[in-house]
Amino acid sequence: MILFIPGKYRLTDPIDGLNTDAGKLVLSPTRTYAPVVKEILNTMRSEIHGMVHCSGGGQTKVMHFINNLHIVKDNMFSLPLLFRLIHEQSGTDWSEMYKVFNMGHRFEIYTDSVNAPEIIRIAAGFNLEAKVIGHCEPAEKKKLTISSEFGTFEY
Repeated sequence: MILFIPGKYRLTDPIDGLNTDAGKLVLSPTRTYAPVVKEILNTMRSEIHGMVHCSGGGQTKVMHFINNLHIVKDNMFSLPLLFRLIHEQSGTDWSEMYKVFNMGHRFEIYTDSVNAPEIIRIAAGFNLEAKVIGHCEPAEKKKLTISSEFGTFEY
């Protein structure tokens, strides 16, 4: 037996505080990062150690690409309303939310602290906010720690 229990919103229901309805909020297109990535790679390819598009794998997607590293994400962007609504309507645990969804934090570039300001400047030239959201540490095995307003989660 398959049981489906919908949330309280229908696709045409307006979302308080936004000038849109639930359906448009969920289906709004994700911005492409190709022009930004092209500029970054054209100017500083040798300084980039990795890139991860977090959509289609959530905040834990990076775990597929590392060994013997501890990724610490402790300065995340504010959570967009969409993910708060998904959490409220589904009752999904925050730890699982970070595993499944990008949580509004869609693209990561791995570099060192010396080059991060230049990447942030390039992103700003495309009207994108970028910031340092964490760091990497050597480790015995791969590990990810996410610290957010909802708690600290280890994967």
